Amino acid sequence: MKQRSPVAVILLPFVTFGIYSIYWLVSTKTEMTKLGAKIPTAWLIIVPLANIWWYWKYSEGVDSITNNKISNVIAFILLLLLGFIGQAIIQDSFNNVSASTVANGSENPVSPVAPVTANTTEDQNTAPQNPTNTPSI
Repeated sequence: MKQRSPVAVILLPFVTFGIYSIYWLVSTKTEMTKLGAKIPTAWLIIVPLANIWWYWKYSEGVDSITNNKISNVIAFILLLLLGFIGQAIIQDSFNNVSASTVANGSENPVSPVAPVTANTTEDQNTAPQNPTNTPSI
């Protein structure tokens, strides 16, 4: 999961008139589905009554991603009753889970690319040999 500041999750909805809250839900939903959570399309956020069911499914994803550190019932209550404050609490738990998986080494960070050397023995053996530097026809 991407590291985000919980303070930004609280403050940005004020600046963006609530749009950041929707952006945060969609972004974290996408990240959780990549990690295996089963959350339906985020378009259901704008459908009355279906959005409550969507929040429940999202909360189940939070439960599975945080390894039961925040249960789906608690996540659902945080999202439904506290809004962006609940989002900040959930983001903090995402940050803690991400930090602990990196610290334990269970998450594979992107490895740097090994430098390519031009004169390897394999390249020398497979390259055509032209010792006289004359053009071949």
